[in-house]
Amino acid sequence: MTEISVHTLSMLAPPDDVDTVHDMLESVWSSAPQISLRDRFSFETALIELASNVIRHADGGEGVSCALTVEITADRIVASLTDSGLAGNISLVAPSMPGELEESGRGLSIIHALVDEVDYDRCDDLNHWRISRNLES
Repeated sequence: MTEISVHTLSMLAPPDDVDTVHDMLESVWSSAPQISLRDRFSFETALIELASNVIRHADGGEGVSCALTVEITADRIVASLTDSGLAGNISLVAPSMPGELEESGRGLSIIHALVDEVDYDRCDDLNHWRISRNLES
């Protein structure tokens, strides 16, 4: 039987921010020493980018409530992030980097480069994000 490790976090931004997610991931990594540094760095960078984008762009002025679950199995790591923020005009199809002089618009491209799957859905006034990375053997 495959062992699964599940870690959860509920936060409200503000006052919580990406440091809250970093703190959670420290706990995740300490309980999963088998995960390579490359997988850790890639997944953490993608998740922090996602959380930062949610905090920055989904807040309609009343803060954003988020529920984050990180699940580790023998061959992958998955994060599910649900937030109460504004609905976004999100397209996950073939994101590309903006021009070099553009100051924003790189987030989804960076996330796609670092993980194997990125999913987004809007349901019941909530944004549902899911990212996953297959672990190195």
